Amino acid sequence: MNVSRTAVAVAAALAIAGLGTTAAVAAGTQQAGTAQSAGECQPGTLKATTVEPGDGQQEMNHEGTYLKVTNTGDVTCAISGYAGLALEGAGHTAIATDAEHGDTYFAQDPGEHRVTLEAGDSAYANLQWSHTGADSADAHYLQISPTGSNSHSTVSFEEEVDNGALTVTAWSDTAPTA
Repeated sequence: MNVSRTAVAVAAALAIAGLGTTAAVAAGTQQAGTAQSAGECQPGTLKATTVEPGDGQQEMNHEGTYLKVTNTGDVTCAISGYAGLALEGAGHTAIATDAEHGDTYFAQDPGEHRVTLEAGDSAYANLQWSHTGADSADAHYLQISPTGSNSHSTVSFEEEVDNGALTVTAWSDTAPTA
């Protein structure tokens, strides 16, 4: 009978040890995932602006500009995907904004991919809107969230934007072209 109790105690100890190992492996896996995401640009390290394109993006009631995001931090980081965008009116009042991802009238979308930014480096996206006067929004500012998070830059944007609709390409190492 004592042998039986000892065997049960040993089996229980092995089971607990096995669970401890599983928990340690799971914790190690979670830490590895955190280490992999450490390369992502952190809120507050990116500054977004608009940059007038040298080729003049105005044609048939369409207008465009480049978005530029610069790594103002001290370490290399990466972004991917599309900027989050929101229009604001006078006094920074919110304007209903519909931001579509993809090709613009002026540039082909490079698609979502990882862009690595060393300190001081920049990435670009193309932003396009139309201004025919159809339910146009009188925008005064543009919020640009480089990673789609709540962290954003607000820039002057004195534009009439039909239906509050914007189209933007994914971030790229260079300014997107047609």
